[in-house]
Parts: sequence; C-alpha cells; structure tokens
Amino acid sequence: MTQPISKPFGIIWLVAFILFSTTLALFLSQHNSWWIVGLLAVLLSQFLIITYWQDAKFGTSINLIVTVFILIAYSSFGFIKKVNDETAQMLASSKPSKQVIVSEKMIKNLPTIVQKWVMNSGILGKELVHHVYLEQDAQMLMKPEQKDWSSAKARQYFTIEPPAFNWRVNLTMKKVLSLVGRDRFENGKGEMTIKLFSLIPVVNAKNSEKINQATLQRYLAEIVWFPSAALSRYVTWEPVDDSSARATMEYNGTKGSGVFYFDEKGNFEKFVAMRFKDAHDTEPTQWSVIATKSEEINGIKIPVEAKANWKLKNGEWTWLKLKITNITHNTQKISMSNGTKKP
Repeated sequence: MTQPISKPFGIIWLVAFILFSTTLALFLSQHNSWWIVGLLAVLLSQFLIITYWQDAKFGTSINLIVTVFILIAYSSFGFIKKVNDETAQMLASSKPSKQVIVSEKMIKNLPTIVQKWVMNSGILGKELVHHVYLEQDAQMLMKPEQKDWSSAKARQYFTIEPPAFNWRVNLTMKKVLSLVGRDRFENGKGEMTIKLFSLIPVVNAKNSEKINQATLQRYLAEIVWFPSAALSRYVTWEPVDDSSARATMEYNGTKGSGVFYFDEKGNFEKFVAMRFKDAHDTEPTQWSVIATKSEEINGIKIPVEAKANWKLKNGEWTWLKLKITNITHNTQKISMSNGTKKP
C-alpha cells in the first residue's frame, strides 16, 4: 500500500477480512446463510477498494467473482424457499381421513391381481396413508444421445386427499453444471421447472393440458410407494389380464391412465402409459417405470430401486435410474437443507 491508512480505516480493513473469513467458514460448512455474510464482505471490501483505488483496484475482479457466487446462492435460497412454501401450503390443504384401517372389505371390488398386490404389500390392517415424504438418489440422462450419467438428489412430498405432489431435485452435469428442478401436481394442474445454477430458466412448463395429464400420470405411477392410494376415490381399476390392470385417475378436470404389471405373487413389476414428454408433443410417447429392487420399509413392501424409459422411434431411452434412500408415511414435516420445520 502506497497510500497512508488511518487507524479507523485499518479497523475497517480488518472487519472486511473477518467477514470474508467467516464467509469461507460458513461456505465450507454448507451453511445456508453464507451468502448474506459474503454480500456484506463484498460491499465493505468494494468501498475500501474505491477509497484506496490506486493500490487496491485489482481486488474488484475478485469481488466480482464472489458476487457471482452470491447471486447463485441467493437464487438457490429463493428457489428452495419457494418450493418449501408451496409444500407447506399443499400439506396444510390436505384433509386426511382419520384412523381409517385398510381391510379386506375395502379391496374386494379391485381386480384380483390388484387385490393380490395390496395384500402382498402388507397394508392390510394398517392406517391409510395420507402424507408421504421421501428422498431419492438418482442418475439421469437429460438427452437420448448423452453418454455420461448425471448425479442427482431429490426430495418429494405427496398428499392423497387431495392428490398432490411436490418434487425438488438437485442435478450435477459434467461435474460442473448445477441444475435445480421442481415438478409439481396440485389442484389437477402440473408444472415442470428446471434452472441452471438456480438462476437461468431452462424449462418452465405450465398452463398446459398435456403437462397436467403428464404430472397426473406420474402421480399415478408413484402410488406404488404408498399402495393404499390404490383405494383413492379418484382412481378406478379394470382388469387387463391375470397379471395386469389398468388404473384411470381423474381429478379436477385432468384425466390419465396407465397399466400396472405384477408377477404371480403380486409384486409390482412395471407401469406403462402413453404420456406427453413435454407441452410441444403432438402425440404421447410410451413411458414406463420398471421396478428393479423391492424391500419392506415401515412394514410396507415397495420398489426401492427403479428406472424410467421412453420408447422412442430409434429405441428405448432409459433416462432415469433412482433409489429410495428414505421414506416416511403420514408425516407433515418440511425438510430444509439444514433441518426441518412444521408448517
């Protein structure tokens, strides 16, 4: 430094250093509020740089880099808050049946193979599921020609009365690009959002009958994680053959269907539906969810590993492989990145 620094300004320089050090510590500990301290550090630092421009001007470039990361962190914070607020509202709007126990009488009108699935799943004698929270580890191929799988972690909430879900995913592509996504189905309407670095919209699909139907069909496929939803008043069943049955779901003006396939013991094997990939499709495409591993969790037998395929003209595109790492039935807790809270 060629310019003289007074004691008060020396103290301010020290405070800026402490703020940056605190920012680094919070960042490394993955604390959600690191960007707030970082913003204060950048503002104070840039004030000092302007004051001592001749000696400190090169620090501006570092402040710009830190500011970019702060903007990304702020966008991520805003995205998570939005999804958590949506989820809290979704759970608050749910009206679960009180202490309804699944009985054989309740399933007698279902197709024989669906009855076998329900009994094999272990839900007889248990309370109807009305809320679900789950966590997933996933591998994704965002395009059919993509070679390397991208890693992802997701959290999802379901309500059964009324039927709704909110799914949030964090995806890393090529070990550098970070994307966040959110699929939502509520009030019979669907939304799909993907943002690069939580900041730049890549996909923002909503206000479309095709998206509404696609998200409803996704909900329908995923009732295999809470089989008592097969008894929902919004779902009707019809047998196809000895090992499969078609389920049709209709809610608030949106309707969709798909075929569930089971083995001879009543274990779920796959779900197949004609589904729109996006709002621009003129015709639906065959979409399937295939169970690759099942386990008993919370006394209920469910698929814990699965893959999802699109049947394209040039062959099958397996775009998703997922593993359930945690699932809780009948909970209303909202999981934050640093803990939980109740709505």
